[in-house]
Amino acid sequence: MDLSAKSEYALLALLELSPHYASGEPLQIRQIASQQSIPDRYLEQLLATLRRAGLVKSQRGARGGYILARDPWKITLYDVVSCIEGFEPQADPPQVSDTPEALVIQDVWGEVRQAAEGVLQRYTLQDLVEKRNAKQQIDIMYYI
Repeated sequence: MDLSAKSEYALLALLELSPHYASGEPLQIRQIASQQSIPDRYLEQLLATLRRAGLVKSQRGARGGYILARDPWKITLYDVVSCIEGFEPQADPPQVSDTPEALVIQDVWGEVRQAAEGVLQRYTLQDLVEKRNAKQQIDIMYYI
């Protein structure tokens, strides 16, 4: 299972917003886009989807932009990916046939999906921020 570009861009944008949550300082689309190398127009569409799902809020005005709608430790990766990809929890894929082979494949695919959903539900944006910060520290130490 691969993470789609849409989901990856959405997670990158939310990672950029996460450190600003405590201060309530909104970031403008162009700031997020330039920091994470995301096309502005594409990011605008993604943020609109995330706003409709209640994951981000927008503020109007000269100092407006986007901020997280909830604490970063309360937003799971599952929340983000399911919002962007539009899948429902435990949705069963359509059954192609009812042969024993098809049923076995269906069972295994169900296990794969449950495992993936479990991992996505276990990690939050805060976890990603902490992992990023730790990685940045290691990279800095390497260059000294």
